[in-house]
Amino acid sequence: MKNDSKTVRDISIEFEGGNSLFMDYEMVNKLLIQNGKTVKNESKTVIDLHKLEANVLSHPMVENASVFLTVDGLLKTVVKQRTPIARVISGTESYYIDKQAKKMPLSKNYSARVLLISGDVNEEDNTQIYLLVTKILNDEFLKKQIIGIQKTRNNEFVLSTRIGGQKIELGKIENLKLKFKNLNSFFSKTMADHSIDNYTLINLKYNNQVVCTKK
Repeated sequence: MKNDSKTVRDISIEFEGGNSLFMDYEMVNKLLIQNGKTVKNESKTVIDLHKLEANVLSHPMVENASVFLTVDGLLKTVVKQRTPIARVISGTESYYIDKQAKKMPLSKNYSARVLLISGDVNEEDNTQIYLLVTKILNDEFLKKQIIGIQKTRNNEFVLSTRIGGQKIELGKIENLKLKFKNLNSFFSKTMADHSIDNYTLINLKYNNQVVCTKK
């Protein structure tokens, strides 16, 4: 096939899923720089595709990317953005944790509706938070019911609920399967007999039991 173009005639940017969401085309375009300038109109022979791809992959909102040249001189970039599962608000810092347990900056373009994490949180807690949030999101009932997570100074976690407004003292990130099984049983019973609103605090810290505080 004849090479229709010896130079980069244009730059094409695609976002997987069709939505730009956190990033926009200009943000990606600024990463497609070689020797301090745009690669548009540059000779195809001097384009370092590996380096351009590495530039795009270095952005903290990018999970994956591919950069390639077409026969007719189009530099094409396909970007997969990170998927946040929680938003941390701690002190003066705020950021997302994505589905790979990595830190992801907030975006001026789009704000994701995800679980809010507050309290005494630092980056060393990201793995624990990821584990907890993933467990919640994998539970059809809890992912609708839990709206916030607070970390205390003694490395324990308190959950906030949507219905009833109870606080759930989860304790440390351990025995989560059993704790959530007990919690689901408690919600099933108290919602069935309409007694859920009688409680202000649900404590799951004790071994294999649910201890509640009434209003």
